[in-house]
Amino acid sequence: MSSIDFVEASKPTDAAAPVQLRNVVRQFGQQRVIDGLDLDIAPGEFVALLGASGSGKTTLLRSLAGLDSIDSGQLRVPKARAAVFQEPRLMPWKRAWKNVILGLRVPNAKARAVEALTEVGLAHRLEAYPATLSGGEAQRVALARGLVREPKLLLLDEPFAALDALTRIRMHRLIIDLWRKHTPAVLLVTHDVDEAILLADRVIVLANGKIAEQLTIDLPRARDTGQEGFQQIRARLLKLLGVETLEPAAQANGTARQATASSVRRFAHG
Repeated sequence: MSSIDFVEASKPTDAAAPVQLRNVVRQFGQQRVIDGLDLDIAPGEFVALLGASGSGKTTLLRSLAGLDSIDSGQLRVPKARAAVFQEPRLMPWKRAWKNVILGLRVPNAKARAVEALTEVGLAHRLEAYPATLSGGEAQRVALARGLVREPKLLLLDEPFAALDALTRIRMHRLIIDLWRKHTPAVLLVTHDVDEAILLADRVIVLANGKIAEQLTIDLPRARDTGQEGFQQIRARLLKLLGVETLEPAAQANGTARQATASSVRRFAHG
């Protein structure tokens, strides 16, 4: 038996946990992609989900987004939720502001679109068509489209993976600013261990459809890859993902050689 409960944002029970999964199973044929998963995400919590390809990350996110069903268990999510994917998925024949309010039926829709695009730094691109946008701009439009719905749960499926390094840094800063302002619960699916540590309150490692490990990230914000404790968390997560890391002494020597690349990310999150 399976059940999916959609919770209105106005209900007082929302304060408990906007996302709750209990013994959730999703399988394709004989393969269990999600295998008896239990998970809570607190209001306003930023959670990152790591795992090898095929570990169940995207299947879980799609189930939370309502794009995929579950075979058994209980899944509780807020009705007010939005998803942003690696591909912006914009309608090429619609201008930026019209893409933002696609499917949204509210009074003053254009004003809402203008406000959302202004928040993501695209007030000057309201009338632009997707073909004229850079990769970073297109992803900002997709983010605005999610935020204009005032979600209590924001689902991010590797939204920065196709962007160049400097654009990713800018997007990291933007997503943290928007998360602080709007305070949704966030679930970020990523393959980037550094990205997970830089952004999240908690990092979950998924393996074979189950939670293999979860770490609370207690590093103060703004974070950078050179701050105390960062590399220890990184090494632990990489080990859980099956990646061997250098011994501490070797890491220290390597840090000097990588100073230029590291300083770019440190500055971006400062």
